[in-house]
Amino acid sequence: MKFPFISENRGIFRVGRMCNVLDVSRSGYYFWLKRPESLRKKVNRKLALQIRVIHNQKFKKVYGSPRIHKELSDKGVSCSRNRVARIMKQEGIRAIVPRKYKATTDSKHNLPVAPNLLKQVFDVKEPNKVWLADITYIATVEGWLYLASIMDLGSCRIKGWSMNKRITKELTLDALKMAICNYPATEGIIHHSDRGSQYASLDYQKHLKDNGLIGSMSRKGNCWDNAPIESFFHTLKTEWVYRFKYKTRQEAKTSLFDYIEIFYNRQRRHSALQYMNPCQYELYKMAA
Repeated sequence: MKFPFISENRGIFRVGRMCNVLDVSRSGYYFWLKRPESLRKKVNRKLALQIRVIHNQKFKKVYGSPRIHKELSDKGVSCSRNRVARIMKQEGIRAIVPRKYKATTDSKHNLPVAPNLLKQVFDVKEPNKVWLADITYIATVEGWLYLASIMDLGSCRIKGWSMNKRITKELTLDALKMAICNYPATEGIIHHSDRGSQYASLDYQKHLKDNGLIGSMSRKGNCWDNAPIESFFHTLKTEWVYRFKYKTRQEAKTSLFDYIEIFYNRQRRHSALQYMNPCQYELYKMAA
């Protein structure tokens, strides 16, 4: 025999069973349920919303609790760093963090190495005086995708780039050819890179010489000698790449093209460029 009233009152039976297990009265449970929200909970709820607003702002998804705490302090919000960290954990708000490091420089070779002409003098204001070259890697489900880039030190513009699933001299050479295509008057431009075999290869060095570019290389094991392009790669990953999980290399290629050519070169304002974007700054310098 079925008893419909049991189905209708199932919620009441469950409450009663729970109260028996917890050894509390049913009236006490309902009093607790209807009790107004405490001041502490209200403040925490408001603080969680403020944290989420800051974290969701452009370029700030990389912020962990220390930086979020500093942002809140600057806005006049009084709270401890531990409290911010606790609320972020409860709300599932996490900073984008760097992925596993993978070396891209193979300097164990017997190829000729160019002298370091740049010597960390990065205060270059004119475009097409110094080009910086380097390689980074992007994680995809299919495996690593390698990105070779040529950056104009004076304008921050990425003049050339190339992507492939393997680090080869062709990867770097294709990026160089694109840069030369974008600015053919390369006579006398300093080309600075690390000591990797891709840049030291005879084919790459011949291409530099044939186009009047002057080779320069970092000291062994010193990443600071090529800091500006390393900074670009860091910006690329924290502002863009770490927001996605690329299923294929082709998906990553399309995404990186959008960031480099559409946003970074033509839209992103740089404080070092009087808040112009790289392409705009180059036009400004040409007209001056």
